[in-house]
Amino acid sequence: LVMAVALSSQTVTPPQTSYLVVLVAPQDRAPGWVIQASSPREVELIPLGQVTVPADKTLQFWTKGDDWQGPVSLGLVQPGEKISVPLDKPPPLEANQLFELTLENAGGSKTGKPTGPIQFIGRAVKVI
Repeated sequence: LVMAVALSSQTVTPPQTSYLVVLVAPQDRAPGWVIQASSPREVELIPLGQVTVPADKTLQFWTKGDDWQGPVSLGLVQPGEKISVPLDKPPPLEANQLFELTLENAGGSKTGKPTGPIQFIGRAVKVI
């Protein structure tokens, strides 16, 4: 009886929705990075291997939701480095949201939009 009362009085916290993205190279679909998020307001970008970037270039991290006007830069990325990125400016993370890493000139895109070739691309999948 004590066990039944103890079990029934525990509050069950529903699992928090999280998102997962595998960024693949568009040429051969080889996975290069994973994005994981347990919060709709922050993502972790995790490298799966080492990426070579020319000295005069940089990787820039982008995202775009289905209903957005255009892509939003999430900053510059150092090859092989894990980073956490707060999503404080764009709307919260959603299923099917596009993420990509483009190869830009040093300092990143000057236009506010991707200008270089896509190195890795993927879409968010909701994981419960």
